[in-house]
Amino acid sequence: MDTENNPIYDRNTLEFVTVALEYCTFAETVNQLSVFDFVDKATKILPLLYLKAALLPEVLPDEDTELEYTVTEDMYESVRMKVADLLGEHDTYLETFHPDMQYSDTPVAAFISENLADVYQDTGNFVSLFRQGHEEVMREAIAACQENFRSYWGQRLLNALKALHAVRYEGVEGPESEEEE
Repeated sequence: MDTENNPIYDRNTLEFVTVALEYCTFAETVNQLSVFDFVDKATKILPLLYLKAALLPEVLPDEDTELEYTVTEDMYESVRMKVADLLGEHDTYLETFHPDMQYSDTPVAAFISENLADVYQDTGNFVSLFRQGHEEVMREAIAACQENFRSYWGQRLLNALKALHAVRYEGVEGPESEEEE
C-alpha cells in the first residue's frame, strides 16, 4: 500500500480529522460550559477548523460510492438547542451574506446556534465515515467534506465566527472583567 501519496494519510487530512473530532466533542458538550468559556473556545477552534478544511488534499468524488451519514436530525437539533440556550440573546445576529439581503429593506436575522449545528453535521458525518476505516469510504468522505465546506458550511462557520467575535469582545463579561471590579 502506497501511503505516501494517499490523501487519507496526508498530514493535512489527519490534522483535519483531529480538529473535526475536537469540534464535534466541543459542540456536543456545550451545556457543560459557561457562556464566556464557550465563546472563548469557539473563537479559537473555529478558525483552526476552517484552516484545516481549506488545507485538505484535493480528492475527486467517486459517484459509485454511497456514504451513510450518521448525524441525525435529533443530534443536529440537540447541538443547535444547547448552543441557543447557552447564548440566549447573543445567539441572533444580522446576516450580511444572505442571498435575500440585497433585495431586503429590513435586516436578515441569523443564528450562531444554527450555523454551528450546520458545521457539526458535516464534520460529524466526516468523522464517523473516517472512523469506519474503509479507504474507499474515507476518500469519498474527504471529497464530500471538501465540497460541502466550499459550498455550504465554510461560510456558515465564518458567519458564526464573526458573530462570536462580537460577543467575545463586545458583549460577554469574562474573568478579566470580574477582576477589574
